[in-house]
Amino acid sequence: MESTTAKPRKKRRKKESQQHKLHRILLALAIFAVVYATDELGALATLFGEPAALYVSFVLFLVPFLIAGHDVLEKAWNNIRRGKAFDESFLMAVATIGAFAMILFPDADPHMAEGAAVMLFYQVGELFQSYAVGKSRKSIAAMMDIAPDYANVEGENGGLTQVSPDDVAVGTIIVVKPGERVPIDGTIVEGATQLDTAALTGESVPRHVEVGADVVSGCINMTGLIKVRTTKPFGESTVSRILELVENASEKKARTENFITRFARVYTPAVTGSAVALALVGGLATGAWADWILRGLTFLVVSCPCALVISVPLSFFGGIGGASRIGVLVKGSNYLEALAEVDTVVFDKTGTLTNGTFNVVAIHPEEGVDPDYVLSCAAYAEAFSDHPIALSVKAAYTGDIDQARIVSVEEESGHGVSARVREQTRENEHVVLVGNDKLMASHGEHWHDCELTGTILHVTVDDRYIGHVVIADVVKDDARAAIDALHDCGVRRTVMLTGDRAEVAAAVAEQLGIDEHHAQLLPGDKVEQVERLLASEGEKRKLAFVGDGINDAPVLTRADVGIAMGAMGSDAAIEAADVVLMDDKPSNIARAIRVARKTMGIVWQNIVFALAVKLLILVFAALGLANMWLAVFGDVGVAIIAILNAMRAMSVK
Repeated sequence: MESTTAKPRKKRRKKESQQHKLHRILLALAIFAVVYATDELGALATLFGEPAALYVSFVLFLVPFLIAGHDVLEKAWNNIRRGKAFDESFLMAVATIGAFAMILFPDADPHMAEGAAVMLFYQVGELFQSYAVGKSRKSIAAMMDIAPDYANVEGENGGLTQVSPDDVAVGTIIVVKPGERVPIDGTIVEGATQLDTAALTGESVPRHVEVGADVVSGCINMTGLIKVRTTKPFGESTVSRILELVENASEKKARTENFITRFARVYTPAVTGSAVALALVGGLATGAWADWILRGLTFLVVSCPCALVISVPLSFFGGIGGASRIGVLVKGSNYLEALAEVDTVVFDKTGTLTNGTFNVVAIHPEEGVDPDYVLSCAAYAEAFSDHPIALSVKAAYTGDIDQARIVSVEEESGHGVSARVREQTRENEHVVLVGNDKLMASHGEHWHDCELTGTILHVTVDDRYIGHVVIADVVKDDARAAIDALHDCGVRRTVMLTGDRAEVAAAVAEQLGIDEHHAQLLPGDKVEQVERLLASEGEKRKLAFVGDGINDAPVLTRADVGIAMGAMGSDAAIEAADVVLMDDKPSNIARAIRVARKTMGIVWQNIVFALAVKLLILVFAALGLANMWLAVFGDVGVAIIAILNAMRAMSVK
């Protein structure tokens, strides 16, 4: 019984201590304000006389100092015992205790008020940090909320049982009611609905889905009840992959972030030694120990690297959170930093700039032939084929295919099909040829080329050429806008790599305004092209590769920044990539680059601002021109300003 009640009690104490920290700092601030006003108005001197008022002031200021800063003093002491003395807690402890210790020098002005103020405002800065981190975590937390709590499995009696998504086997039929999240990736087998995909893609417009449509976990079912046959175990579903990416993002730090960490390790002991040397050398040289000790203490307060060690990681964290709000998952701050330096973007064509699905884009009949007759002949000849081109022809044909009319079909690999098809009266049979120019040539048929770019299906009936069907992989709606946006945001070069024919690649490149293209490439050839492009990049320039297929994984890994189309992309591409676009829109690449550049701009603003202000006040402190109040601004004020600036990184329109 004791063990079962101990855990809840521990959790309650932790929650109360967090609230208590805010309350005690507010209490300490109120006490400090009263004591400071009483001291400044001369009430203590009137009541107790001199020098007793000085010691009463010492005791009174010690109260808010200990209320607000006892945890800082405790942390500094524990770190000293562990041999890790040099951090901001140590600097705050030494500087503030030193300010109170100035009472030992009767000829010096009292500095208890400054000592208490330094600790108080340092803690106020810590509260600002906690608030900023909490706010930047909200977009990440919203992403984490996509994790489903249960899946509805239909029992033999028709009732629903709620089970853990981890326990649902592949192929199980699950029921998703309106208002519930889709728990596992699958295919709809019954029902139709609107899906809210905003948590995954940032897209506010609901998506209509019906029987046969694939659905991904994490989406919210808005309107109708649907039954879904699961296609993946929960551990491999979209929502699990996203959560894993988000949880691991903080582990991969940027060069700038690592530099600040290393900088603080060297900087803190260096300034501590400098402060001691300043006090000792000045005191020995002039004999004015009180003045030089105060200078050393002021030097310590100003030198605290809070602004840097807090604001730089917070900026990266905010940038990653802001990117997630528009459906862009960045796997670490190192990739965000690299993304900001991208000046060459290389695209795979199929599935990235194009939809990756074939569609009939034109029907060109011979004179006197009905276009519907050309399409119907092609659809009947391709009736039994599952080839993507055949599927696109059947999808374009609106009529019903009477398979009883098809006498025989012979596929000629790589060329097309030859079929014998009866008329509707089923009296006469016709020989229908559907395929490319090689099929026509092999059967001695006459045909003519088409001015459109794409896959051309020539159609003949009983040796008579009746026309051709043009099939093409349709360019994505926002592909042109994506290329234009990349050029607008400073990307120097856009390149397209594809295994498709040269004329198709040239047509797509011209349509989209791509600077350079290479066609008829195998996966290994793509790696070679990326290697060549990387060799031409400058030291401060980065190359990003955008792809979605499993054969893109090697190139995604080799590029400086690998960007995967996440929603429809393969698992291998997503695992190999550094950045994942959840909505498959190439236009989000430019948005992601802008978020990265904005974040890096904020990082360097904070670094330059914090170092410049601190260096200036450190010089003033060494020369005796800075008092402890200016030191408070140099530490806490700069930290708060830097934190507020860092919070801008999470603001993404």
